[in-house]
Amino acid sequence: MGTTAIALAAVGALALSGCSSEPQSTGDGSAIVTTNGSEPQNPLIPTNTTEAGGGKIVTSVFAGLVSYSATGEQELEVAESIESDDATTWTVTLNDGWTFTNDEPVTSESFIDAWNYGALYDNAQGSSYFFDNIVGYSDVQNTMDDPSGAVDEAGAPLQVGDPLTETMSGLTVVDDTTFTVELATAEADWPLRLGYTAYSPLPKVAFEDMDAFGENPIGNGPYELAAEGAWEHDVQIALVTNPDYAGVRVPKNGGLDIVFYGTQEGAYAAVQGGDLDVLDALPPSAFASYQSDFPDTFVNQPAAVFQAFNMPYYLEHWSGEEGELRRAAISMSINREEITDVIFQGTRTPATDFTSPVIDGYSDSLEGSEVLEYNPEEAVAKWAEADAISPYEDTFDIAYNSDGGHSAWVDAVVNSIKNTLDIEAAGKPYPTFAAALDDRSAATLTGATRAGWQADYPSMYNFLAPLYKTGAGSNYEGYSSEEFDGLLDEGASASSVEDATAKYVEAQEVLLKDLPTVPLWYANVTGVWADTVQNVEFGWDSVPLYSNITKE
Repeated sequence: MGTTAIALAAVGALALSGCSSEPQSTGDGSAIVTTNGSEPQNPLIPTNTTEAGGGKIVTSVFAGLVSYSATGEQELEVAESIESDDATTWTVTLNDGWTFTNDEPVTSESFIDAWNYGALYDNAQGSSYFFDNIVGYSDVQNTMDDPSGAVDEAGAPLQVGDPLTETMSGLTVVDDTTFTVELATAEADWPLRLGYTAYSPLPKVAFEDMDAFGENPIGNGPYELAAEGAWEHDVQIALVTNPDYAGVRVPKNGGLDIVFYGTQEGAYAAVQGGDLDVLDALPPSAFASYQSDFPDTFVNQPAAVFQAFNMPYYLEHWSGEEGELRRAAISMSINREEITDVIFQGTRTPATDFTSPVIDGYSDSLEGSEVLEYNPEEAVAKWAEADAISPYEDTFDIAYNSDGGHSAWVDAVVNSIKNTLDIEAAGKPYPTFAAALDDRSAATLTGATRAGWQADYPSMYNFLAPLYKTGAGSNYEGYSSEEFDGLLDEGASASSVEDATAKYVEAQEVLLKDLPTVPLWYANVTGVWADTVQNVEFGWDSVPLYSNITKE
C-alpha cells in the first residue's frame, strides 16, 4: 500500500448549505454572537464530553489534529501531516508554533498525555473506547490480579486492581512536533476520526486537577473562556476569540455567548424578540411557521442525526426471548410516517437503519427492516407471545428532557403504542438533558429513554460502535452481542471502504433482530437566525459554523 496522507483524503458526505440569501459581510469583528445551548453533563474535559451541549463548547475551545468543513471534509488543524505506509503505523507531524491560551506550547506530549488519560480505565472517561485500536489500550483498561512486586513509575508498589500500565505502548514521542501511533489492526480510514473532540490535546496544568480544569478549560481552539467562572451553570457560558489561534476556523466575530434555555419555545421567542442571534433547533410548535417568521434566515437540511429510544436490558420483561418480542412489538406499533408528517411537518424522515442518509453506506433495504414499519396486527401478535412468557402489567414510559422540545413527539409515540397494544403508556419528563443522562448513567431508569446520535465524525462506524459495542461509553443500557461486536471489528479493519460497509450492513441486521434501540427517524437540522447576523452556515453534523458568523 502506498503512503496515505490525510491531506488527500475526502469524506463522501452530502454537501449541505443554508438557504440565506443575505450578502456576505465582514461585520464587527468584536461583536459577540448569542446562540442556544444546554447545560453540559460533565466538566468540560474533551475525553468525557459525549453529549451535544458540552460538545458544542469543547469543539469551540479546543483544536485537534484535524477539523471538518461544512460538508464533512477533513481539514488539517494542528497536524501538518498524518501518514502511513501500511495503515497500521501512523506518523503525525505537527505544525510548529501552536500554543494553549496559557502560552504553553502544543507538542506531541500534549496529545499523547491527553489520549493516555482518556484511555485509562481508572479515569472512567466516556470516550475511552475511541482509543481501543491503539496498541496497549487493553493494558490501560485491564487491572492486575497479581502485581508480583511490580512498581509504578515513582517506585511505589502496585496493588491488586491497579491498571497494568498507565500509558499505551502504541504511542511514541519522536520529538516535540512528531509522534507515531501503532494500531492493533490496520485501519485505512483511522485519520477520519481525529476531528472528534476526544482526540484534543491538553496542557500540563490539566493533569494537576482534572475536575477543576474542566470547570475552566484551557484550550488551543478558536475561542477561549471569557474569564474564570465564565461557565455559569444552568445559565450560559461566555467565550471570546483566542487571538493566538492559528487554524482554519479563525473567528469573524468577537466571541460566543451560549445560553442554556429551559425550553426550545423560550429560545425561539428570544430570536423573535431580538435577544438571541442563532437558534439551531426549533420547537415543534414552530414547524408550521418558522419559514414565514424568518423567510430569509432559516435552514432545513439533512444532517448526521439519528433519533430513537432505548429500552434498558436491566429491566424486567426486556431481555431474552420475551424482551426480543416486546421490542419488536413496540417498534411495529409506532406510526412513524404519521408522526413525522403531523408533528414534524417534513423536518424528519422515518428511519430505515441506524445511521443517517448523509453518511456513506446508508441503506433503506436492510434485511429485517420491516420491524421498523407500522404493523398493528403483527405488533399485537408479538406482544401476546411475550405475555404468554410473562404477563406485562407495568406502565410503559419514555424518559425525555423537557428542555429540548420533545414532549409533542413523545406524547405521539406513547399514544401510538397505547392505542395499538392496549397498554398504559406515558412520557416521563426530566427538566434537563443532564438530569435525564444521569439516570441513564446510573442505570435507574424505569422504562425507555429518549436516545439518538449526532455524529462525532462522518462514518458509519461512529453511529454503531459508541452506542452498541459491548462496554462502549455511550452504551448506557447494557447491550452486548458477540456477533455484532465481531462484525464491527471486521468492518473497522477491512482493507477497503466497500468491504467495511458490507460488514457494517451485517452488523446493523443484528441490531434489527435485537433492537437495543428502537429507531424512529432522521433529523434535519432546522434553525433560524436574526437579521443581526450574517454568513450563517450549518455543517454536516447540524452544528452552525460559529467562526464564520458575522454580526453588525
